[in-house]
Amino acid sequence: MAERNPNPNPNTVITLGGKGSSLSSSSVFAIANGLAQVRIDSSVFDKLSSSSSSKDDLPSVKYQISIPKHLTLEEARASLVVLLNKLIISDSGVRTVLPVLISETLNLRSQALDFEAVDVTKAELLVLEKSSSALHGICAILDHKLSALSTVADVVAALSCEALRADVRPFKLMDSGDGCAVKDEIGVASDLIVLLNGSNSTGKVECDLVLEIPKIHGSLREVVKLVHSRMRVELNSSAKIGKAGSGKAVSMAVSPLAAALRYLGESSLARAKMNLDLMGNDNLESMFDRRCPSVDSLRSELRLISESVFEEDYITFLNKVNGLLGMVREIVVWEAITAFVSLDRIDSIEKNQGVEIKGRNDKAAKKSDKKRRVVFGKGTTVILQFIKDKLESGGGNAVDGLGVLEKWVEGLYALLDPKDPEFDSLLKKVKEIVESNETRRLPKLPKGTRDFAKEQMAIRERAFAIIVDVFKRHGAMALDTPAFELRETLMGKYGEDSKLIYDLADQGGELCSLRYDLTVPFARYVAMNGITSFKRYQIAKVYRRDNPSKGRYREFYQCDFDIAGQYERMGPDFEVIKILTELLDELDIGDYEVKLNHRKLLDGMLDICGVPPEKFRTICSSIDKLDKQSFEQIRKEMVEEKGLTIETAEKIGTFVKERGAPLELLSKLKQGASKFFENDGSVLALNDLEILFKALEKSKCIDKVVFDLSLARGLDYYTGVIFETVFKGTTQVGSIAAGGRYDNLIGMFGSKQVPAVGISLGIERVFTIMEQLQTDQNQATRATETQVLVSILGDDLSQAAELVSELWNAKLKAEYMVSKRVMKHIDRAKESRIPWMVIVGERELNEGVVKLRDIEAKEEDTVPRSRIVDELKRRLSSISL
Repeated sequence: MAERNPNPNPNTVITLGGKGSSLSSSSVFAIANGLAQVRIDSSVFDKLSSSSSSKDDLPSVKYQISIPKHLTLEEARASLVVLLNKLIISDSGVRTVLPVLISETLNLRSQALDFEAVDVTKAELLVLEKSSSALHGICAILDHKLSALSTVADVVAALSCEALRADVRPFKLMDSGDGCAVKDEIGVASDLIVLLNGSNSTGKVECDLVLEIPKIHGSLREVVKLVHSRMRVELNSSAKIGKAGSGKAVSMAVSPLAAALRYLGESSLARAKMNLDLMGNDNLESMFDRRCPSVDSLRSELRLISESVFEEDYITFLNKVNGLLGMVREIVVWEAITAFVSLDRIDSIEKNQGVEIKGRNDKAAKKSDKKRRVVFGKGTTVILQFIKDKLESGGGNAVDGLGVLEKWVEGLYALLDPKDPEFDSLLKKVKEIVESNETRRLPKLPKGTRDFAKEQMAIRERAFAIIVDVFKRHGAMALDTPAFELRETLMGKYGEDSKLIYDLADQGGELCSLRYDLTVPFARYVAMNGITSFKRYQIAKVYRRDNPSKGRYREFYQCDFDIAGQYERMGPDFEVIKILTELLDELDIGDYEVKLNHRKLLDGMLDICGVPPEKFRTICSSIDKLDKQSFEQIRKEMVEEKGLTIETAEKIGTFVKERGAPLELLSKLKQGASKFFENDGSVLALNDLEILFKALEKSKCIDKVVFDLSLARGLDYYTGVIFETVFKGTTQVGSIAAGGRYDNLIGMFGSKQVPAVGISLGIERVFTIMEQLQTDQNQATRATETQVLVSILGDDLSQAAELVSELWNAKLKAEYMVSKRVMKHIDRAKESRIPWMVIVGERELNEGVVKLRDIEAKEEDTVPRSRIVDELKRRLSSISL
């Protein structure tokens, strides 16, 4: 709901000029309408007295405060409130006499606002002539009424959704998580969902007039925020600043409001007519035709507003917009009237049917009637009852008689008027509903995050165990680093991807960011601690401010293995790729390929093609997209966005198409005529790759590797071999692992250079594959490792505690259950796939035995109570869980 301050009650005193205080639109509205008195803070008098000391501050001219004649009393009083505040916040030269005169006039609440001419100083004259008080006073009134209308319109629209039995399920789908939805539209949809939560009257009828509510009301919210932001500045800026360009600035903020109000009015009017059509209430329809503004009157008012803007008559412009807002408010009131009467009639019918049901003995019929009964939303029910209580307190409790109907119409007109004392009670009630329903509405995850159920966690734990086992097999040691780092640690390490780093609010004078990966924190750790050799692994969550899509998340796990230090040439590079193939083979996810390239070979290629060195990284970022886009799209990006010539881009195209078996393609690239021999870096890269490929061949994993010159890896810190693993099965997840050599990253932290190479497994995508394989093979995942269910047939917890504790002390995985129903125990064991049950009933207890049941075989044996632990150990050792 739109934010607004509540109207003060008539006994409220609003103090102006106090320390740290500022004038709000709500205060202007309250004072202008006599809902509050104004008081000048005593500190203001001290300030004004001390600042009025020069000759220029002595009275010099006669001046009569005048109000434009075409303003309403509300607008005129609002302009005086603004003028009073401008005088109070003036820097110097203003005496106390004028503020006191204006405040006393406002507090008299007189219909006449005539002032006699008074002597004023030059400083006072400046404020009087340059304060733009009429302009800002009208706009402040407009700002306050707008906030109120925005909230009321949302609530009334929710009532119409109930009356029209409209399908509101699309509201729940508005926030798609792709970052493309408009925030205020989502906000409106969310508030409607809260108000309608629990309703069974909605969801029946598709209605375009309902589906457009979030867009139209969301657009109004946007404009309300813009006007409110502008008024906060204008009301509290000094007269010297406030005059120049003020009319244009206010006009720019308010102009979009006219269109937003028009469409809100037209949409609300159409729903009101639909409510009337469904009811068929001739009396109400006759009143509606006489009193509700029409579409033509809305459009006519809009034309007058456009003309006043064109003529730069800003006060008339705001006056007309204020009039349009009043017209739209009337329409919204009529939508409320038609929806309320319709829903009250439905509720009355339901209650009458309930009286009939009470006298019937047919239970089946009662149950059927209960299912058919209309239930309104929790929020709309509260609002309906609130309105009904207020209306009935004024007389009348049915809508059949014309006299009562008229009273209800007048009552709703009054209740939905921002000047009415009960209006704020309604807004507070709406706020309570929306805020309290935060705990009752279906909770929602942040975009790009997930919960994992018990079956999913079982798969994850099994996968993590395999991964850790492989890492430890290669001598790696565990490391953990903070989830957030100093921002300076992360910036400048990821190239164009740096924009995806999550920055945190400044706390304690340090700018921090959530870690983007585990590699940079590892490099920081090595540099900080002066380490020269370290083989480490880390499994932890990382965070990226990405647009979530299928297979991409904002929070996800990475499993990293890195080798830092001086080793034999290409030895660590070989080992990390070997580790990668071991991981994926043992996770048994299916077919995959490891695409491999060398950053120096890539740089040499760009140099040969004529790319300037300063553009190497940004062009690599473009090339890195070739797995998702065609070369034609990449070429267009390189030429039009990154400034390459068409010829250069075409040359790059001839290289990046090269792809094949590692040793075969390497042999082709090392032929005598190869252009790569023209570049020293390329020659070094080809020699590195020859050593690497031979080692991979000997280790019998080269068949999983593809030499691909289009592989670029956009991260800035890579210096040598780079690789990326792609899953080739039916589940489309993209890259599942990547890594490479980064010899300069550790040295970027001010220490000596420590060469390093590493790999990161995109475990979230691997999990997706594993879960899909389970589904395809129709395999149920066992979420618990419980071996034994201790079943006590009765209600004696102490028996369960004694027996299950013996099993736990023997390191057996056991659960217990206390219930008199045997089948309840068996169902629990089957549901959790627990293989054994130890059953103890009254008979077993008396005889000193237990029943040992094999769930799968459906067989039971009687075992002495004293031997149950040994017997379970024996049987469990013979099976594999």
